[in-house]
Amino acid sequence: MWARLSIVAGLVAGVAVAALVLGGILAFAPERGSASTASPEPAPSIAVASPSPSISVSPSMSPSPSPPSPPPPSASPSGSAATGLFHVGEPAPALVVPQVGGGTIDLASLRGKPVWVNFMGTYCPPCIDEFPLMNGFAARYGDDGLIILAIDVKEEEGIVAAFAERLGATFPLGLDSDGSVAARWDAIVLPVHFWIDKDGIVRDGALGGIGPDIMARGLSTIMPGVTVTP
Repeated sequence: MWARLSIVAGLVAGVAVAALVLGGILAFAPERGSASTASPEPAPSIAVASPSPSISVSPSMSPSPSPPSPPPPSASPSGSAATGLFHVGEPAPALVVPQVGGGTIDLASLRGKPVWVNFMGTYCPPCIDEFPLMNGFAARYGDDGLIILAIDVKEEEGIVAAFAERLGATFPLGLDSDGSVAARWDAIVLPVHFWIDKDGIVRDGALGGIGPDIMARGLSTIMPGVTVTP
């Protein structure tokens, strides 16, 4: 009898213990569930800096500012280019040469008159084309004091004399036999023209191969008060 009661009592005690254990499990289960299901707190974000250009890393590493670009050169007046090439605005260089047929051409002795000086050669086609035009201006404006001089560079007198006769030149021709006068005038290309006023100042110039319009323009700069037409 007592043995049975002991067994029953043991079973009851085991059930009670099991109930307590199960109750404990159930009591703690929600808390664990909530912990397991809770969203983890987001980790603090770390901003990744974009690689900055080297000029912004630090003032000491910044490159020196580029120097400002120089302003474009201003356009030169139309006469300035001629000044360097033709001595425009300057006293005419010295010009003393033998004259074809005898005598001497001295530009200084012609002060007080407008003078047109042409450096040329008998072999250049533009010189041949220009001589008839120059003859025409000499005939029309000779009474206004115009003097035209053609200076041949580095040729013999006989060749130049035949050239002048063939083209019927009506103005004096000079001989720059060694080219020194042409060099002094910077007459590096033939033909080339210079227009000198009565005071001996170069007022205009032109490289050869020109027509009557350019010739008339040059003459108008040294013959004030005279209407010069091509």
